Amino acid sequence: MTGPGTSVSGPGVGPAGRPAAVVTGGSRGIGRGIVLALARAGYDVVVNYASNAEAAAEVGKEVEALGGRAHLVRADVSVEADRRHLIDEATAAYGRLDLLVSNAGVAPNVRADLLEAGEESFDRLIGINLKGPYFLIQLAARTMIAQQEAGRVERPKIVIISSISAYTASVNRGDYCVAKAGLAMTAQLYAARLAEHGINVYEVRPGIIETDMTGPVKARYDDLILNQGLTPIRRWGQPDDVGRAVVAVATDLLPFSTGQVIDVDGGFHLRTL
Repeated sequence: MTGPGTSVSGPGVGPAGRPAAVVTGGSRGIGRGIVLALARAGYDVVVNYASNAEAAAEVGKEVEALGGRAHLVRADVSVEADRRHLIDEATAAYGRLDLLVSNAGVAPNVRADLLEAGEESFDRLIGINLKGPYFLIQLAARTMIAQQEAGRVERPKIVIISSISAYTASVNRGDYCVAKAGLAMTAQLYAARLAEHGINVYEVRPGIIETDMTGPVKARYDDLILNQGLTPIRRWGQPDDVGRAVVAVATDLLPFSTGQVIDVDGGFHLRTL
């Protein structure tokens, strides 16, 4: 699935010194929150989307209202040609790539018990949620290394958005959990490999975030969070909570950390007695 990139604020290389980011799955939910947080922090952003062009265009307008520039690129991260198209569009639009935020992901179409789940859903989720990011990061890393050698960027970074499902077993969506666990190791692998090139890699691990993806289970989690204390911080997470964590990385507030897991989960990961 490829398509031409669209610049909301005009084509061409961004202003000198203004960093550029690619955010996959940037048109909705957590991705949108990340895009807007980066725009507020002074980034130009490539907003990747898979199908919802209208939502991507709306995010682009929001970036422009914040004084930034958005370049919209339709690409399916599970497809090799689309991954190359996305990185090519990013470098053509802004002349640099300072940050990749690998956020795109999908949930199972049907939550199926582990003993009944089929291969079609597994293949779809692994392709989009794990294989796609794994090889997109490879491509982005090569681009970042080349740009550093050419003196075009300094200290580029990669952020992988995973999930508490990387370590929390949900037996009615095993394919999703396996993919997220794979992303956690992907962050460790690339952090170890890219450190010599001055490229830090981080895993941001959201908990229960209020988006359209979690809409169908809102009533259940309202009760778990507000009444049963599922999370010590008794509220839903918001996309901007994740966006703020990404901005902390993007603005180099964690320069001596790589391979770090940043939990944005209201304390869900805590074990208490």
